[in-house]
Amino acid sequence: MDSVECIVAGAGVVGLAVARELVRLGIETIVIEAADAIGTETSSRNSEVIHAGIYYPAGSLKAKLCVDGRTKLYRYAAERGIPHKRCGKLIVATLPEQEATLATIATKAASCGVSDLIRLSAAEAHALEPSLRCTAAVLSPSTGIIDSHALMLALLGEAEEEGAYLSLNTRIVSGRIEPGRFVLQTHDHGTGSDYDISARYFVNATGLDANALAVSLGGLERKFVPRLYYVRGNYFSVTGRPAFSRLIYPVPEPGGLGIHLTLDLNGGTRFGPDVEWIEAKDYRVDARRAEHFYGEIRKYLPDLADGSLSPTYSGIRPKLSGPGESSADFMIQGPDAHGIDRLVNLFGIESPGLTASLAIAEEVARLLTATATRTR
Repeated sequence: MDSVECIVAGAGVVGLAVARELVRLGIETIVIEAADAIGTETSSRNSEVIHAGIYYPAGSLKAKLCVDGRTKLYRYAAERGIPHKRCGKLIVATLPEQEATLATIATKAASCGVSDLIRLSAAEAHALEPSLRCTAAVLSPSTGIIDSHALMLALLGEAEEEGAYLSLNTRIVSGRIEPGRFVLQTHDHGTGSDYDISARYFVNATGLDANALAVSLGGLERKFVPRLYYVRGNYFSVTGRPAFSRLIYPVPEPGGLGIHLTLDLNGGTRFGPDVEWIEAKDYRVDARRAEHFYGEIRKYLPDLADGSLSPTYSGIRPKLSGPGESSADFMIQGPDAHGIDRLVNLFGIESPGLTASLAIAEEVARLLTATATRTR
């Protein structure tokens, strides 16, 4: 049986960031990915926004890792030449009764360490963005956008430079926990062969499949695997010159941040995601959902023309809270939670996972190295 010091399951942005962090600490690491390329699911099917850390409860992992990760991500992108832009965003109230929500958002953000928000009147917001309709707004100067694929390529390149390996087209079918090691049964989609591989450390960073993979690990009690919900977020694009120079977000809605306007680094404009609860992976975008998009977008962009929206793509968020429930925090589950040394499960890594990826990687490394220290 082949063996390695550490296996990271999942080559999304978080898995790659974890692999980079571990090999920099001298831990031999292989990244195993079921798809034929890196970052094919949640990591590449999102808004590519660098979040400031505004919306999350004070003291939560989402708040702490987003604020820390944002600083790290801007620095890393600058050092590695990854395309990005600190464009800023406006969170807008389109009805007077929503202005209290803006005040709550600003207060919550300050408690999480986001101290640069600026309250704006309707006139001040309109002066910044003449096409905008709102009754009040909050400006977040530290929000930005990034090329997520370039980021993942940089993380992979650096990890490989330090000695990490990537195995694509390889699905982990199941596994078992033995004294001092994890034995994983894998299937190679290219050759059709099955083989076992063992590791002293195991990081489950498979995103949408993390809960199912954890269930398949013999030796991990089922009670430590939370229920997973899928939320599809659909995106529509519009051609022509962008109406705004900043990102535009309405006040949040249950399950998401509302149908917001984001910009890409090529000057394109896209709207989304919406919130669509689904039972299984399905990335099809129903063009009929555009009707809802027009209504929501015109609350802050009244001049949006009929027939201008085109369905573009969708992403699926791995959520640990269901419809009507308060949004759950990230779950970075280490030995202190489940009692198994050198195992970390990453559950519910949705937004702001991209922004927080480097900070999440440091937290995973901390949990694993603390385990190593205890078991020497």
